[in-house]
Amino acid sequence: MTDDSSLSSVELAAELTAAWLANPNTRSTTEDAVAFLTSIHAAVAELGKVAAVEPEPAAPAEQEHVPAVSVRKSLASKEHIISLIDGRPYRTLTRHLSTHGLTPDEYRARYNLPKTYPMTAPAYSEQRREMAKKLGLGRKPGQKAPAKRSTAK
Repeated sequence: MTDDSSLSSVELAAELTAAWLANPNTRSTTEDAVAFLTSIHAAVAELGKVAAVEPEPAAPAEQEHVPAVSVRKSLASKEHIISLIDGRPYRTLTRHLSTHGLTPDEYRARYNLPKTYPMTAPAYSEQRREMAKKLGLGRKPGQKAPAKRSTAK
């Protein structure tokens, strides 16, 4: 095959016809091959005219993403956050976003959300916080847990 940039419409039509005839499943007569060649040549010539007339787009237009639910509704529950991508509830959005090839910052930018938009449901964050406190995470080495105050007098 020759360089694609230097092919004329006749050469391209001839190569396409040869490829079609080389297919073992193609059973055709001479008249079919001639008809195929002329129709391919006409199609390639027409495509060449259209490509010469239409300017190439500068950049593909960015797809506008419509949220599945409103931002207010996505944060309505303390138990979950509703994804703006598919409208389903999640306790945390980070894994869901990674399956769609997004980072939290890209998600916020896509739907024009503020930087303070949470990626974790408030109830889930509180649950994790309490568990971390029970385990003693976040204290400096050698620091003791604060003693519980007794309310009995």
